Parts: sequence; structure tokens; C-alpha cells
Amino acid sequence: MAVLRMRGWYMVKPAEPTWKGFQSLSEWDQTSLITHVPTIYFYRPPESWSTPIDKIGATLIESLSRALVPFYPLAGRVQRLSGGRLELNCNAKGVQFTEAESDSEIDEFGDFTSSSEYYHHLTPSMDYTLPIHELPLLAVQLTTFACGGISLGLTISHAVVDGLSALHFFIEWAGLGRGESLKTEPFLDRKVLRAGDPPSGPSSLDESQFEHLPQLLGQSDDIEERNKETSVAIRYEMLAGHVWRCACKARKHSSEQPTALVICVDARSRIEPPLPTGYFGNASFDVMARSTSGELVSKGLGFAASRIRESIDKVTNEYIWSTIEYLKNQRDLTKFQDLHSPSDSKNLWTEMALSHRIWTPTLSYYSLTSNNYPRKLSPVERDTASPHQKVRRCPESSYHSFPPPEYHIDSK
Repeated sequence: MAVLRMRGWYMVKPAEPTWKGFQSLSEWDQTSLITHVPTIYFYRPPESWSTPIDKIGATLIESLSRALVPFYPLAGRVQRLSGGRLELNCNAKGVQFTEAESDSEIDEFGDFTSSSEYYHHLTPSMDYTLPIHELPLLAVQLTTFACGGISLGLTISHAVVDGLSALHFFIEWAGLGRGESLKTEPFLDRKVLRAGDPPSGPSSLDESQFEHLPQLLGQSDDIEERNKETSVAIRYEMLAGHVWRCACKARKHSSEQPTALVICVDARSRIEPPLPTGYFGNASFDVMARSTSGELVSKGLGFAASRIRESIDKVTNEYIWSTIEYLKNQRDLTKFQDLHSPSDSKNLWTEMALSHRIWTPTLSYYSLTSNNYPRKLSPVERDTASPHQKVRRCPESSYHSFPPPEYHIDSK
């Protein structure tokens, strides 16, 4: 059995004084998943590190402290308000940073596709029995392995950022670590995504998007009929549709069983006007594709892809603002929040570089983003007690790279 030893624990604060005060969160920040999402980056050892391995932690801490100056919300804390609402307290309490060492080797993880409980020891854990205002929004764990390789485990609050905003921070942190200046300033004014007062115009929102996902027959019999013609499917829709159909086949549902697939859509370029470059917060939300198990299995892959395309296409500017205003007018947001422990679900984002294997001339690394480690290169189901299939993907997100630690640690 692998042994993990903790070598140090720190609270990293911004390198310079930052603005302090309370910042309102948007409706999207306060709904869906509001717990922490883990990511692990694995780095195999090169022939020699450009900086001694025992100095990597110090360099990461120093560059993290500087990164928290422009990204100061991550050094704050979230606190609860009435009605299930949340507020961001920019108090510069800091980011948790842990150093650990393992007697195992990276090769023991194989190709990183098999599930292992050991992955959970490589990311910082959050004690959700504590009040939410005591939890850091970002926690980092640097683990060194017996082979000389390292892993960087990151756990970030989904109540403050979505995947693209988190990746924006990671990229800028990496750049600062190798001596570069900030490339894209974070846009921190979340009021651009807050609903008007009073709500403007009639709502085009399909409120069924906020209903519970289908239950087993006998518990729910709401079956929607959809026979619309759709455009040609793209790769994402075909891949997600394939996984959806396979899950229905594997579970051997009856043909009448309702099933739903939840798709995470990035709204940054769909909203009018588009969100400012570097918007730092949640700007992605879920839409639901519905069908029955029988339809999905019998009508082929094109049918499943068309259901997904319909759900994505309806995310227009009007639909986005209707969604925001609908949430604003709820007296209590608790029923729209996902409070599960991160270990209870499986999420994988393959439209970003978080889930790709990347090789460099001197070093290779794997990056895994999953709440139940690890799977890669395909959408995965999010399993619950009900038979629905839930695949979280951002079809409009862009590809990025998080440079290897040998670049981080070349601070001058």
C-alpha cells in the first residue's frame, strides 16, 4: 500500500494589498455545483529538473502569491445569506498550499484510465462539516514521488469560477512562475451577469430545465415527443450521443424509460453583448436533452445527436437572460444547488486541455479533471440513484495548455 507523508502546510496570501469587501455573486455562481472541483496534473521526471526539485514548492508558492494579486477573489471566502444565496467576501484570507511525498512511482498509475482511491489523496480534501465561510476557495497540493516525478493537485470552488475561468487562473499563474507578465487581466465585475430589476420582458425560459431528472418508470411518466429536423451534428454531439445510447443499452432500460442528458454550455459568446475578455466567474450552465431509452436505441446515433443539438441551439441571448431572471426571482436557491461531496460524481471536461495527455521535448504530463478519478478522452456519466445519464461538457470552450513545472520554476 502506498504511503503518503505530509511535509508542510501553508496559507498563501496575495503578495500585495488587495481590495477588501463583499462582492455579489451572479445567479449562475450560486446555482448548480457549489462545492469544490479537483484537478490533478502529473509530471514525469525529466533527466534533470531545471530547478532542484526541493525548490519547486517554494517557487510555486511565490508565484501563487503574486497571481493572487490580480485574482484576489480566490484568496477570499464565500459566506451564506438568506434564501440559500451566497456572497463573496474578499478578505485575503489566502489559499491553502500543502506539500507531500509518496513512496509510489508515477508508472504505478499505468495509463491513468483505471479508477483508484489513491487519486483522492493527491488533491486537498475539504471538510464540508465546517461552515462554508471557513473553507478556502482554492487549495493546492504538491506531491513528489519516489521516481522523481511530481503531481500538482488543485481543488477550486465552483461557486466562484467555472472551468474556463479556473483554467485562465492556472495559465496566468504558470506564466508568472516562469517570469512572464500577466497576459489577460481577469474581469471581476460580476454585475454584467446579474438580472435586471424589475425583470425585462416575457420569459422564453423552458422551466423544465430546472426540474429533477427522470426517475424510474412508476415514479415519473413525463415523456416528451420531439420530431424536429436538425442540422448536421458535429463531433461533440456525435460522441456525447454515442455515450448516451451506450449507457441506455448497458442499463437495459425498458423502451418507455425517460432519460435525460445534461450538457454544459458556455454562454460567453452567446450573450449580447458578449462577456468581456477574461470574465472571471461562472458563465456556463446546464441544458437538458430528453428522450426515451427506446428512441435512443432504435433510432440510431443521428437521432441522439439531434437531441443534443436542439438543446444547445436554444441557448440564445433571450434564453440566457430569461434563465438569469428566473433564478433571481426565486425566494430560495437551495433547490437549484448541488451540494454533494465531490467524490459522489464523475465529471470530465475534454474540450479543454485538462483531460489531454501532452508531451514536451523533455517532459510528459497527464491532467485529470474528475470527481471520481480518472477517465479520459470521452464524456462520462454522472451516476446517481436514478437511471438518467448526465454528461457535463462545454462544447464551446477552447483549448489551452498549462505549462509543465519545469517552466513554472524558472523564476528569475
